[in-house]
Amino acid sequence: MNFFKQTLASLIGTLTGLFLFVTLGASGLVIMLMAFTSVDRSPTVKDKSILVFDLSIQIQDTEPPITLRDILSDEDKSIISLRNVIQNIEKASQDDRIVGIFIDGSEGSGVNGYATLTEIREALTKFKKTGKKIIAYDESFSEPEYYLNSVADTLILNPMGSIEMNGLGTQPLFWTKALEKYGIGVQVVRVGNYKSAVEPFIRENLSTENREQLQVLFDNIWGNFLTTVGKSRQLSPQNLQEIADNKGFLNAQEAQKMKLIDEVAYRDQVLTKLKNLTDSKEDSFSQISLANYSDVSVLAVPKKSSNNKIAVVYLDGTIVDGQGTREEVGASRFTRLLRRIRQDEKVKAVVIRINSPGGSATASDIILREIQLIRDQKPVIISMGNVAASGGYWIATGGQHIFAESNTITGSIGVFGMLFNIQEIANNNGITWDSVKTAKLADLGTATRPKTAQELAIYQTYVNQIYDLFLSKVSQSRHLPKAKVAAIAQGRVWSGEDAKNIGLVDTIGGLNEAIKYTSAQTNLGNNWELQQYPTPQGLTQLLFRKSLDDEVNNSVTIDPLTQEFIKIKTQLSELTTFNDPKGIYSRLPFNFTFK
Repeated sequence: MNFFKQTLASLIGTLTGLFLFVTLGASGLVIMLMAFTSVDRSPTVKDKSILVFDLSIQIQDTEPPITLRDILSDEDKSIISLRNVIQNIEKASQDDRIVGIFIDGSEGSGVNGYATLTEIREALTKFKKTGKKIIAYDESFSEPEYYLNSVADTLILNPMGSIEMNGLGTQPLFWTKALEKYGIGVQVVRVGNYKSAVEPFIRENLSTENREQLQVLFDNIWGNFLTTVGKSRQLSPQNLQEIADNKGFLNAQEAQKMKLIDEVAYRDQVLTKLKNLTDSKEDSFSQISLANYSDVSVLAVPKKSSNNKIAVVYLDGTIVDGQGTREEVGASRFTRLLRRIRQDEKVKAVVIRINSPGGSATASDIILREIQLIRDQKPVIISMGNVAASGGYWIATGGQHIFAESNTITGSIGVFGMLFNIQEIANNNGITWDSVKTAKLADLGTATRPKTAQELAIYQTYVNQIYDLFLSKVSQSRHLPKAKVAAIAQGRVWSGEDAKNIGLVDTIGGLNEAIKYTSAQTNLGNNWELQQYPTPQGLTQLLFRKSLDDEVNNSVTIDPLTQEFIKIKTQLSELTTFNDPKGIYSRLPFNFTFK
């Protein structure tokens, strides 16, 4: 009996101690968090400061939530949203303490599309009009980097540096022979002569139609590059084209001679120039990073506070069924979010920002339906980022007005299905199947054998129906005859500029222009506040954002062979996004990249 009493007493004591430990520990954590958040951690800006724009920071439409895995990882996760970048540049133009911007590419450069760079470039151009200076420095310029940096008043290159000036190109991978070698079968159903997403699996090279559309797209984007850069550097587009055709790469001295840059200097010499600009007598100069400047208040730019909200919803990534990852647009996750926005009476209008190559046709239509329900109650405006094509454009048809940059990739109105089977590779390794079924088509969805002619016809009929539905949605949304939509569809991709000319886009402009237009549709005047979704910050970001932003970004140079292997691995991983329940997709080729 005493044994049980002692055991029970010991158990109670243990549980009591555990309860106190957990309670006190939780209370201590709460107190620590309250103390942390109560401290004013806003950075200060000294007079005659430089806003430092570190090009190594990743710029995305949204800042993804930081997870515990990110925090424990050695990889630098410094990310800033595009809107934050633009707002900070606009804020700096009105901040009397900021005398200039230093665009620093010495720590490497993040990968950003031309549409993103165009929006930033336009903000920098407006900054220059205030009379403040922009100084840019890099150890070498790729074409996208040069496109952005050419806006600077003073463009400086390291003596050992170079400028890439060789035009745009792409080298898509083709898997057909590899799949045949390993006995993996691929059957395709599609609509649209230009719908090229399936080509890597059924061809060994570009089709005539795909080559044609890529050439036109690249010519448009490259033409915009030549005109924009030429205007900033006071060089003719013909002069720049001649350099691209005959030089490819220029060393620092050649670049200066050809007026592509202003000076050749080392970074310490650039820092001396910045010290002179700020009248600094110290070893350094007053400065603040672009990321930290987000937390600085400027009286000339008061923060809006209102019960009237304009929502900006970011659809950034491949469109998939289900929840999706934080790098994907999951249909179930975003429909819940859009439903909440529709039911929120404080939200008076919505901007849908799309940066997506498309994906699942089913998921795209589910999201579109929620956007249409919002539009029945309040204005919905579409803003396209670097790419809003295929399923991304499907969703865009829910808006009443579409904005895109001239170099946005859009269109690709087409549908396809890819049907893999592993019969040959399995049989070659001694694996076979048998079946029992109650109907001829009971195993229609199997991947253990190729599809029969009857089954392919069934899939083709379904793809045709989805394509016809796509055409109808575009026709109704854009007020275009269905026959005209069919003529400009066929899975063909267009630049934003061409898309405007053929009626797929209304206005050339970025996210800020779309927001201004949206506010005008609400008749609220200035009595509104912007609300961004998904919510960009959480408790984890509150705790760790400062320390992460202050980390040094140690960029690592990867050899070309390893880069190709990484490219192959990345493209294969994209197959996991092919999760449409019907196996039908509307998206760009997942190995479509250019530089």
